[in-house]
Amino acid sequence: MSIAKIFSRGLSGMSAPQIIVEVHVSNGLPSFSIVGLPDTEIKESRDRIRSAIQNSGFEFPARRITVNLAPADLPKDSSRYDLPIALGIIIASKLATISKDISQYEFAGELALDGELRPIKGALAMAFGISEDNRSFVLPIQSSNEAKLIGDIQVIAVNSLRQTIDFLTDKIDEKSLLVDNKTPEQVLQNTLLDLSQVKGQLAAKKALEIAAAGRHSLLMIGNPGCGKSMLAERFPSILPKLSNKQAIESAAIHSISNIGFNINSWQIPPFRSPHHSTSAVALVGGGSNPKPGEISLAHNGVLFLDELPEFDRKVLEVMREPLESKKIRIARANSKVDYLADFQLIAAMNPCPCGNNGHPQKTCSCSIEQINRYRSKISGPLLDRIDIILEVPTLTPTELQDLANGEESKVILERVEKSREIQISRQNKLNYELTNQELEDVCQLDNKTKSIVSQLIEKNGLSARGYYRLLKLSRTIADLDNENQVQTKHVSQANQYKKML
Repeated sequence: MSIAKIFSRGLSGMSAPQIIVEVHVSNGLPSFSIVGLPDTEIKESRDRIRSAIQNSGFEFPARRITVNLAPADLPKDSSRYDLPIALGIIIASKLATISKDISQYEFAGELALDGELRPIKGALAMAFGISEDNRSFVLPIQSSNEAKLIGDIQVIAVNSLRQTIDFLTDKIDEKSLLVDNKTPEQVLQNTLLDLSQVKGQLAAKKALEIAAAGRHSLLMIGNPGCGKSMLAERFPSILPKLSNKQAIESAAIHSISNIGFNINSWQIPPFRSPHHSTSAVALVGGGSNPKPGEISLAHNGVLFLDELPEFDRKVLEVMREPLESKKIRIARANSKVDYLADFQLIAAMNPCPCGNNGHPQKTCSCSIEQINRYRSKISGPLLDRIDIILEVPTLTPTELQDLANGEESKVILERVEKSREIQISRQNKLNYELTNQELEDVCQLDNKTKSIVSQLIEKNGLSARGYYRLLKLSRTIADLDNENQVQTKHVSQANQYKKML
């Protein structure tokens, strides 16, 4: 019976379900059909596969060829099935005598007309799924950098259909194709922009340090040109490098997205800054064939939203749930996919539509109604989820000339890392992750501090969420001061950052 079964992988959100490519070659009028819910891209691969087989030195069988992508109820997309389909046709037609146990390997790769292999999306997610089934992964050499990050599997990198067949027929030594599974070295931190390049703004830099230490969300308000964007762009330079687990999570998301994974950014927290015209789908993910959005691409890193009120209000509102749950679920008629979205929100905005409100030299031309309307574009529930709200002052040219450069990012980073070590040793997680009960346990307040907190709740009308976020912020400030007890001064400083618009 002329049937071949080749293992491959699909992609559904962050998971990579196993796909069995079944190829049946039988007598009859020559035909080539693919079934099993293939999309247009897979259907169009037939001519590509035919040319690749012929240009690899094989005669394409003039017989009836049926390809089934199982399970049949799972939608299939992408050209990653080119290689397994071509292998199935060659094996089922007995065009080559395979020496390897084909069931111990999984294959993925797009074919060019000449039989060369092109890179695929999602190699990292696929490798993670394959590791659970204890098989080796055969894929294009251009995608092997991603797959090798999963140290539990054997990765075999090939550059063409011909080389793949030569490997399976023992004409090429397997050891020569194996990929070293060492994780890449971290990119040097000095490639990032440095906070010392921003003159003055000591209060803003301190707020960034607190935000980095406890991974708190932050909103900067200031006139155009005061340095909000410069501060935000240099924020990653004071963030500790990602752990291997975090780096793999972030790399997996980038791998399945349209931007792809860059090995040079290994262990550096992602920094995403979408334009204010971004749609809700682009921000949170989605589409007919769901892809991760900006909040997922910023997973374990920073999402910077400049000109916050210029974003469509509906776009901003869809962030409310991911800010709390740290993930996003996208539901479609035929599928539901989950993406990780544990991002740190850093935002910036002008104080008014013209931007001159509070400027030391320029006059604001906005009415009170215009200012209120402008600021009301950011809803109360969203503001309630922002831990630090900070006014960034405008410095005059004379002040800028007289000011010396501030601390280098590496000095601030040392304090941030020390603070995070304190948090991990105390509660095995960062302060932003604490549940309400855990927060009560690590923030034992004395009577004087409790009285101050009660007054602040009544004066500022804090919600329950606002109260617990105030405690988290106070806990982080105390950790930066290397204090075991949260004191009145820490609560007072945290309250300065909780001013509502």
